[in-house]
Amino acid sequence: MRTLDRWSEVFETLRRNKLRTFLTACGVFWGVFMLVVMLGFGQGLQSGVMGSLGRFAKNAIYIWTGTTTKPYKGHGPNRPIKLSYADTAILRDKVRGVTVVAPRSNNGWGSTTQVSRGEKSEAFGVSGDIPEFLQVEALLIDQGRFLNPRDLDELRKVAVIGQRVQDVLFADEVSPLGKELKIKGISFTVIGVFHSESNGGRADFMNGRVFTPRTTFNRMNGKLDQVDYFTVLVDSKRSSSEVEKEALALLRAQHQIHPDDPGGIESYNSEKDFSRLSDLFLGIATLSWVVGVMTLLAGAIGVSNILMISINERTKEFGIRKAIGATPASIITQVVEEAILLTGLSGGLGLCAGVGVLAAAQKVFAMLPKSQGPQFFAPPDLDLGKALVAVAILIVAGALSGLAPARTAVAIKPTAALAHD
Repeated sequence: MRTLDRWSEVFETLRRNKLRTFLTACGVFWGVFMLVVMLGFGQGLQSGVMGSLGRFAKNAIYIWTGTTTKPYKGHGPNRPIKLSYADTAILRDKVRGVTVVAPRSNNGWGSTTQVSRGEKSEAFGVSGDIPEFLQVEALLIDQGRFLNPRDLDELRKVAVIGQRVQDVLFADEVSPLGKELKIKGISFTVIGVFHSESNGGRADFMNGRVFTPRTTFNRMNGKLDQVDYFTVLVDSKRSSSEVEKEALALLRAQHQIHPDDPGGIESYNSEKDFSRLSDLFLGIATLSWVVGVMTLLAGAIGVSNILMISINERTKEFGIRKAIGATPASIITQVVEEAILLTGLSGGLGLCAGVGVLAAAQKVFAMLPKSQGPQFFAPPDLDLGKALVAVAILIVAGALSGLAPARTAVAIKPTAALAHD
């Protein structure tokens, strides 16, 4: 009964000052609302960007060649460099921390080749690969299988096609497995169909590819043992930057390129970009928390100021309560409960409104066709952990906002209170 009486007093105090209570609650409401919405959309941006990369290897180093810019060991500048399959052993055996070396052959970056089946024909990306490529770009095999070592050893004319290739060339057939398509007029048997977990432009790019055995591709294109570029996966225990330096130094020495020549051997380290992305999203999340929490604290300060005014108006009430035996703890409890109730109600409404905005945004995203939706933005979302943290901050802010007014109320002397006008 005492608890009910105390809460009745709390509600009555807030009810007597409706406008003041409403205006104070707006600050807390807006702080929680902003925090929830900013965190939700920040998570959507992160999920969208990472989703566009699918399960793309985050510890990969790509190495390719160019033209030398400096003379070295009797070789003049402007010398084109070509990698060979023999370089695979150098990278795999002499560079510590290398887990996978995947040589790859193609007809140029972004190039396409005419692929046909019957009267249907379209240009797709065709490359020569090895089985380990699945560790670089973790594609999902929907039908059949990926390349295996025997395909390379026996120079088999087999192909693994992307989902878009299947849709274009085999649209009227139940399964393309075992069927033939032609690449440059040469027949290849389809042994597998895959799709990429990426979204947006990268998904279109990967799903429109045809993978063939590297050895078969090279013979078909007169490349002998040439490799157009290597993909090197690095063990997590080693720094990718160190592995990159060692690999480039070895290849420069192997191909007699000046150690400081930037043009002979070039590289791209994906880990650096993923690290930058992680730092970017950490910064966005931190900014969201800082803005939201600071706005929430501003609202809590408003609650504290309003309660201070309320305590001053209720000086006689608190004086009488102390005169008839109210303990400091009971007075502090009542004032803190008023603060928690005010911040809790307004913050709870802000939380509900923020979640409502995120839910509405998710429905809008679901209605948009994938081709028209944002390429690097997934539906906004707020995980349970962050929501619970927001609630905890709200409760703590409410309690802290009531401490100063509570101490003021406890300090009121009954004799002075009774004389207060």
